[in-house]
Amino acid sequence: MYRPSLTTILSVAFLGYMANSMWGIVQLYIPPTCSQEKHCISSVLSESSELSMILFTSTTPRPSMGNDLKYLTSFDIVVKDEYTETTKVKLPKSVINNGSMFLCAFCVPKLKDIDKSKTKWWQSAISDPSASYTLTRLTQYSIPEAETFNLLGEESKPEKVQDRSRPVTHLRSRIVMSVMSDQVRMSVQQVPGEIGHVIHLTKDRKKYLPILFVNELTMRMRDLRIVNMTDTESDVNLVYEPISFGKLRLFLQFSGALGSMQNMGFTEKDTDEVKGIFADTNLVLLLITFGVSAIHLLFDFLAFKNDVNFWRGKKTMEGLSRKTILWRAFSQSIIFLYLMDEETSLLVLIPAGVGAVIEIWKVTKALHIKFSFSEGFSYGSDTADEANTAQLDDTAMKYLSWILYPLCLGGAVYSLIFTPHKSWYSWTIQTTVNGVYAFGFLFMLPQLFLNYKLKSVAHLPWRAFMYKAFNTFIDDLFAFIITMPTAHRVACFRDDIVFVIYLYQRYLYPVDPNRVDTSSMMDEEPSSSEQKKKN
Repeated sequence: MYRPSLTTILSVAFLGYMANSMWGIVQLYIPPTCSQEKHCISSVLSESSELSMILFTSTTPRPSMGNDLKYLTSFDIVVKDEYTETTKVKLPKSVINNGSMFLCAFCVPKLKDIDKSKTKWWQSAISDPSASYTLTRLTQYSIPEAETFNLLGEESKPEKVQDRSRPVTHLRSRIVMSVMSDQVRMSVQQVPGEIGHVIHLTKDRKKYLPILFVNELTMRMRDLRIVNMTDTESDVNLVYEPISFGKLRLFLQFSGALGSMQNMGFTEKDTDEVKGIFADTNLVLLLITFGVSAIHLLFDFLAFKNDVNFWRGKKTMEGLSRKTILWRAFSQSIIFLYLMDEETSLLVLIPAGVGAVIEIWKVTKALHIKFSFSEGFSYGSDTADEANTAQLDDTAMKYLSWILYPLCLGGAVYSLIFTPHKSWYSWTIQTTVNGVYAFGFLFMLPQLFLNYKLKSVAHLPWRAFMYKAFNTFIDDLFAFIITMPTAHRVACFRDDIVFVIYLYQRYLYPVDPNRVDTSSMMDEEPSSSEQKKKN
């Protein structure tokens, strides 16, 4: 009788959970229906309705109608059409001195026959019972980016180093506002909870006012502009985009989830990486991203499990390139330090750190390093087969070094002369990681050389290897979705060719099922009990 393993049960449960989450997202886009005419509410708008947007700035989060509101601009929109304009925002002294500023937005029926030359002409318009209102932050506290300079040119070095120990005021240079354009009829009882916080009914309670929404998910860290002491005004790009019922529900729910993530300790930079997945994609691509993410996480777990099992039971390095293992440990460590220096999101940094630890652990297995409190570190000796493998490995590295070293040295000199850096440490990490990214795949070639000389691939951990291969192709998709350094994005594509060559070698050198020693290494080492049974 077949009994599924714990790994199979957990994998099926995880995929079921992700499928249920994807169905939950689809349900957000299914609008409610109302059959009882007397109890239905509908929008006062149609897709061709015309509205006027009146915007103000304020230095208080709860402004009053009096002096708290400073008129900024106004413009007319058609609900179904997009609109963009750029306006100048005057910065008061409180904001220049590291204070906060807010944007107050009013959505009113299209203004007609209004004399805008009069003082506070807008008061009667925003006092209209049919006006919708929302408020958002126009400034945001953030750690300023580190300044870069040419390390060989002292005159280019900044005289005053930017204080990065505390966050300072940044201006949001792009604000996206939306009005729900879908004509949804529903009963009061059918109003979703997230919509209930932003919906307002007319006096007769038969219709609801325009739902005005400021899209926080489109406000990315790259759009922040630091407010300097000499600034008196700054440009802000105002964007209007219609939004559907389903997308509004998704954005409102996810905005609440981001707030929970920040309460759990995630920084603005961490959540900023996730915003792009939701804000810049449609429903189909979003579902594809969720599905691919689930498979990626599952393969990561399975690759980790099988890789650890393979190396934990590995007794010999016959057929495996030590140089490749040492290089992977070095490169993973450098990539981790580089991502830390670039202040990359934890979503990318944590997996890189775990990968570096695993690769370092593999080095101890490859070099037969053992540690005990009584004897300290001890080193084992190589067998004759391992010595033969090491000799072939050295031959491959000799030919590889003729290409690798000049390329890395030339790249380091070019970066030092022509590229600005934050510090000498930053240059060292940047240069090293560029060598890893650009030429790192070359260090996979010694293993290909060993496979060719031995005419065998049975010594490789193929089960873990295939999971990693699938994830590499999935990473190609994520390279276009998640924000990451350009070099790291390019590196997602570098391994594809080598993986294809590995697969071709497996086709050329099929495993002989009668060879017990090699077939056991194909997946995992046999246990000692199994060996006794065979003997």
